[in-house]
Amino acid sequence: MKTMCRIITILVFCLSVTMPIMAQTNDNDIKQVIATKVAPPFVIKNEDGSFEGISIALWEQIAELTATDYALTEASLVELVAGVESGRFDASVAALTVNAQRESVIDFTHPFYTTGLAIAVPSEGNRWMSAVKGFFSWEFLVALSALCGLLLAVGALLWLFERKRNAEMFGGSTQQGLGASFWWAAVTMTTVGYGDKAPVTFGGRVIGFIWMFAAIILISSFTAAIATSLTVSQLSSSVKGLEDLPNVRVGTLANSASSAFLQKENIGFKRLESVEEGLSQLASGKLDALVYDKPILQYLTKNSFGDSILILPEVIERQDYAIALPENSAQREKINTALLRVIETDEWQEILDNYLGK
Repeated sequence: MKTMCRIITILVFCLSVTMPIMAQTNDNDIKQVIATKVAPPFVIKNEDGSFEGISIALWEQIAELTATDYALTEASLVELVAGVESGRFDASVAALTVNAQRESVIDFTHPFYTTGLAIAVPSEGNRWMSAVKGFFSWEFLVALSALCGLLLAVGALLWLFERKRNAEMFGGSTQQGLGASFWWAAVTMTTVGYGDKAPVTFGGRVIGFIWMFAAIILISSFTAAIATSLTVSQLSSSVKGLEDLPNVRVGTLANSASSAFLQKENIGFKRLESVEEGLSQLASGKLDALVYDKPILQYLTKNSFGDSILILPEVIERQDYAIALPENSAQREKINTALLRVIETDEWQEILDNYLGK
């Protein structure tokens, strides 16, 4: 009996020593799932599927200091927050802005980069190019064709009344008569009225009387439509700051900190899927202003759009980037400590200079 008790005691002692060690080993073997989202220069996806950038370089150093084994996975902007909240991701590392709405469902580390929202607009030269292109747009050509068709229809109707009794002005061959009637309809519509051609029959004068009043309305509407299509791209020249945004076409990313800011300011905007999409629409004249994080706008404009887009110098809303963690995360303190150690080094400044320039 004593021998049995001794054996049990030894087994209990061995288990009490080995189980914590095994548990610790298992914890260290767990690979954490870290979500990220492409947002150059903070997160850049290479052709081989790997990631680099400011945020990625920061996390790599934090993981090394905390001995964290991890795997990066790409997620949408909404999933960066929702995935951490649900426990699907252990952290989200990107260009993720700290705000009250997100802080209410997840935790954040200390900020590692402070920036602000900025406004991108088409450059002056690009606006004039868009105006010139307006003359060759499909919409403009369709409107011009419709107008010519209407002039021909009115002229043909007048020609039917005038071709015999007013042969001097509208006679000759069918082509000559229709050409003269088309000319009469055009000069009457534009109120030029050279007086070189005029109807003499009762039916022709009725048509002329109706056409004169209809043409006034038509030419006013047509002129306004052309002016709008050709100059709407130049409205962005009036965008000098935040106060001009309610009067122009604005775009930003859906569910972003910039969209929350525009909603707070009661500024209407077009919801976009990516910053690149917004910059492309700026360059083509489909948008007058794009609101988003300043360093991201600067990086993409410099590398992909050159002088066609201008970033206004005004910073309209402060933005703090941080790493997203689950609420009450046990890792928060050690990650914060590692983060502060990294951003206090000269190497961190070199990383910023490498991607953002000095």
